[in-house]
Amino acid sequence: METAQPGQDTLEGRVILITGAAEGVGRAVASACARAGASVVLSEPSETDVGDLYDEIKASGGPEPAILPLSLEHASEADFQGAAAVLGETFGRLDGLAHCAAFAPFLSRIDDYDASEWERVIRINLTAPFMLTQACLPLLRAAPDASVVFTSDRVGRQGLAYWGAFAAAKFGIEGLMQVLAAETRESGSIRVNSLDPGILNTRLRMRLYPGENPRTHPDPATVTGAYLRLLGPAGRGTTGASLDAGKATHR
Repeated sequence: METAQPGQDTLEGRVILITGAAEGVGRAVASACARAGASVVLSEPSETDVGDLYDEIKASGGPEPAILPLSLEHASEADFQGAAAVLGETFGRLDGLAHCAAFAPFLSRIDDYDASEWERVIRINLTAPFMLTQACLPLLRAAPDASVVFTSDRVGRQGLAYWGAFAAAKFGIEGLMQVLAAETRESGSIRVNSLDPGILNTRLRMRLYPGENPRTHPDPATVTGAYLRLLGPAGRGTTGASLDAGKATHR
């Protein structure tokens, strides 16, 4: 397993789309990208989900952010294509796509896993990232040095009990990353990698492990350097890699 080392990368002049931007890793990555000079596009199901972050970034004096309302659970293929069309009309290209949204409702034995919940988890964590990436490929190809970063997870590289559909989806993300990296490697204009941020102090973690003291885990801001490296010029030449943002430990 490789380790992505944080770097002092500039993203000035780059347009970066971040899913799951309202909280956790997505919010931290969006804030870090904005501070690094990027024009960030904040994606969540509703504008109100990221309204405060939009105001925060705008007040900081950097490039004005944009909001792209999009439900990963309910959006149709036409919705994803429409979202990409809006980005194209607004920016003309997309320099980076950071898939940071994640959804895991519970931990459960396979024996007891509800099929409808399985489909929901797979949809949000695997199918939707595929559909969004597919829709954005023309915009990514329009950029001179584009990067796609899929947020992975340790359970998507080594299956662990009770993680069910979330683990299956993250294994799928690893496969999707490798396939897309292989398909775009020859052109060299799009870099595609996955990044495991490790165990962090997030609402997702607290929901799944309510008995834990969340302060024992690092803040999501501690892993943003690895995302900046992959999204920026320092990541040139790196594609098809499964990277580790820090010292992730077994759950």
